[in-house]
Amino acid sequence: MENTTTHIGGDHGRTHIRTMLRESGLRPTRQRMALAEILFKDGNRHISAEGLHEEAMTHRVPVSLATVYNTLHQFTDVGLLREVAVDGSKTYFDTNTANHHHFFIEDDNCVVDIPPGQMGVDDVPTPPPGYEISRVDVIVRLRRIRD
Repeated sequence: MENTTTHIGGDHGRTHIRTMLRESGLRPTRQRMALAEILFKDGNRHISAEGLHEEAMTHRVPVSLATVYNTLHQFTDVGLLREVAVDGSKTYFDTNTANHHHFFIEDDNCVVDIPPGQMGVDDVPTPPPGYEISRVDVIVRLRRIRD
């Protein structure tokens, strides 16, 4: 699924989200709708489950952290989000599902896109028989230079 910057807001936005969920095979429940509105309202972004849960609480959306995790994984499974695993303990979800790579800024604990054309992967190995490459993820870890 190719995704460019999406801005969703107002009644038109809710209609678009409802349609997007249905076309993805997900029932547009109240909680999915509310979380999708928060996720997709300001265009492409990277967010952790904890970050989305905090935003939901700020918007007075009564949802548990477990429901946020489940919803993010459901959205990922149907192609609405892309999972970016930084290491074994930190996962972000990207609303831009197009093929692209990321910087992880260790000092700020955040993920940002590497601009298109600045990162190439030329020598991808041949997968073993019976397998195909689904995608290649490159995460370049950054930290501030210390004096």
